[in-house]
Amino acid sequence: MDPAEEPPSMLWGLDPTFSAFARLYVRDILQMTESTQVPGIYFYNMHPIYKVDVLGTVVYKREREDFFCYGVDDGTGVINCMCWKNDLLKEREDPSKTAGKHSDGAQGGFNPVTELKKLKEAQQKRCRLEIGELLRVRGPVKTSRQQREIMASTYYKVDDPVMAEQIAWMMEAPQLYRQCYDKPLQLQTSVSGDSAISSLSKAINIIKDFLKQKSVTRFRPYDVQDLLQPLISSQPQTASADQEPVAGSSGCQQLRQLLKEALQVLQDEGVVYRRVKSQDEVYLVTAEDKDLQIAVKDVIREDSKREKYAEKGCHVLHILSAVRQRSSLNVSKAALELVLKSLECNSDIISTMENHYIAF
Repeated sequence: MDPAEEPPSMLWGLDPTFSAFARLYVRDILQMTESTQVPGIYFYNMHPIYKVDVLGTVVYKREREDFFCYGVDDGTGVINCMCWKNDLLKEREDPSKTAGKHSDGAQGGFNPVTELKKLKEAQQKRCRLEIGELLRVRGPVKTSRQQREIMASTYYKVDDPVMAEQIAWMMEAPQLYRQCYDKPLQLQTSVSGDSAISSLSKAINIIKDFLKQKSVTRFRPYDVQDLLQPLISSQPQTASADQEPVAGSSGCQQLRQLLKEALQVLQDEGVVYRRVKSQDEVYLVTAEDKDLQIAVKDVIREDSKREKYAEKGCHVLHILSAVRQRSSLNVSKAALELVLKSLECNSDIISTMENHYIAF
């Protein structure tokens, strides 16, 4: 993330997600960008995050003297979880001593030593998991040897025979994303009368809101240029007494430059793209481009029937290459991923594994 785009660290505490365990998908945890101000803090959609809450299946494990390392898969990706052993898990009892303890108890009655041992065993079973079992883990996110992982502060096995816990989790997560995580952080602060959020971020949000509210399918730069005019007009003029005010042409140049940068960011994010690059700048809105969606569906439906892709499905890079041949050479990977996400939400395609898709 560009340091200029990061909210100041002194404002992070105003975001509720900063002090909470964020229930993010593993895919998003792995893709979060690390702060340039404070190492160990990550950003998802401008939200500062350093601790997460994950529920998933154990797909691999390693055990050392002091910790377990579990690979947890929540359906979107796999992440390492470092789970430190407590004193109970480190205990190595002598069987002969254990037998003696059992014989000392009152026969046929309540034996505190035996009951305590049962309690310890039950706690150990909750913390010692096998492959295929369900694990819930909470803790801060760390990057070790260029690999993202969770340093567990709390972890335990979840007994879920009828998948009630997983279903409840899967229903709650999308609501959290819609209500919180996918809404960009808007923190306003007064610094010489200006907002802490840059003009570029504001410009991007203004254009996105316009495209969404008006259900725009295509547009030209001059269609949205006037929307950004207030951002230029509100900037303070810093000319001194012996300097002339900024000329109107300079304001127009700033407006055009701001628009150009905002459109470039939207292209990088895949929100918009240009089907044909020519002097007539026409931008297509990816989410509203039905032709692109049909082209992607046709590629996946036709190629997933081939023996090569029948089992795993079509890889996203293969789909991108085929779509560029059919639709436009200017379709970016980011734009394609937005289309794939939309098609998957509509059950038109299925993700068989990471970055692989087949037709439904």
